[in-house]
Amino acid sequence: MDWDIFDAEMTYSPEEGYAGKVSFALHGQRSGYEITLLSKKGLEWSYSLNFARESGSEEEIEATEQRLEEDDELFDALIEAAKSKL
Repeated sequence: MDWDIFDAEMTYSPEEGYAGKVSFALHGQRSGYEITLLSKKGLEWSYSLNFARESGSEEEIEATEQRLEEDDELFDALIEAAKSKL
């Protein structure tokens, strides 16, 4: 595990489904990130990735996007961190 999760939250409503946010950082990168997670039924998730505090390099956020697409362990850990706050 080469990431740290700093904060997480999630809400649920029958009409909207699940909506969560997780603040995290990947070791070796200068920037922290906030991922917004959305799912109607909690099975398929869409997300939006942003810098957590201040903007960082485009290369780092693109590398993080790629990592989220390829690393199921990381993505699942972020979802579980948010779901644990329900």
